[in-house]
Amino acid sequence: MKSLDEEFCFQASRHLRDDFLPKIEKAVSSLDEPEVWWRPNEVSNSVGNLLLHLSGNVRQWIMGGLDQQPDTRTRDVEFAARGGYLKQQLLERLRTTVMEASTVIEGLTEEQLMAPLHVQSYDVSGVKAVIHVVEHFSYHVGQILFITKLLKNEDLGFYANLDAKHS
Repeated sequence: MKSLDEEFCFQASRHLRDDFLPKIEKAVSSLDEPEVWWRPNEVSNSVGNLLLHLSGNVRQWIMGGLDQQPDTRTRDVEFAARGGYLKQQLLERLRTTVMEASTVIEGLTEEQLMAPLHVQSYDVSGVKAVIHVVEHFSYHVGQILFITKLLKNEDLGFYANLDAKHS
């Protein structure tokens, strides 16, 4: 039987790697290159911006904060981009980041989860850092799926198995 800290880390990692990432990959695979960088207006983000932002956020909070790797993030660049990356490059960057973060998260000890950290301008615990990343990732997954549905006018089919049970 897993301890509480092991179960917490396993579930956080699983959400990022096995739930959120595949949804992003499926949605983005249906977009063409211009659609990845489409934005409805200048105060909104494109899918490309969100992919860069998720990679930067996860790397900063998990690898930089919890794994104490150097923090090289330049957050403003994530939102300023108007292209410059193909969707496969963006997906590979995110995939690599999520896989590395999952390894870090699943290796955390109770002591690391309880230890104080300073990430961005915040003083947090390791638990708070993990919760922040999962919650933040989920928020932007919803935006990416919404943009994809808006552009493609089709259901992405994530819950087709549930719909079939209720028919």
